[in-house]
Amino acid sequence: MSDEKPPPAAVASPNPLMVAAGRAKDSVASIFKERKPWGELADRTSFSRPANFAEAMSRLRKNAAYFRVNYLLFVGVVTAVCFCLHPASLFVVAFLAMAWLYLFIVRQAPIVIGGRTFSEREKFIGISIVSLIVTFFLTSVGTILFLALGISVAGIALHGSLRVPDDLFTDEAETQQGLFGFLTAPTSSVANGANLV
Repeated sequence: MSDEKPPPAAVASPNPLMVAAGRAKDSVASIFKERKPWGELADRTSFSRPANFAEAMSRLRKNAAYFRVNYLLFVGVVTAVCFCLHPASLFVVAFLAMAWLYLFIVRQAPIVIGGRTFSEREKFIGISIVSLIVTFFLTSVGTILFLALGISVAGIALHGSLRVPDDLFTDEAETQQGLFGFLTAPTSSVANGANLV
């Protein structure tokens, strides 16, 4: 009996689905770190009617920059509730998500139909067209998405324009990032220091 270890080539490569899930988990965790306390979002003493449209838009911009992760969570909750109220659409979305996962993460071999091998780009275009047709023409999924988006935008606009942002610690750089500023990579202080020298 020999105690030989298997060569490194024999070690199984990590499951692509698990790698993708790990990356998604890390991304979501980094985004959630920027979430503000819900009590601060719903502070009743900070609400007042804006004097004019310009003031309402200014408040909305500042609040969107400061509460962007909270607003994104609100959009997600409204969308989830809308889909839970229409379970058939939820099954359609689940089916489309499984098709995407199968084609791009689970299946490693290229797709061959009638002796023709399809490239990754062609596969992406094909599944995108099928998803759009199913979502907007064959089912009511598109209607539910637009309904959820409309409710979310109305709720965010109402909150953002009525909440006075004077007590929020927003600096100029954070205000300029906008609603989806958390999706951009932060600039390092080392790089900034190198530019100043």
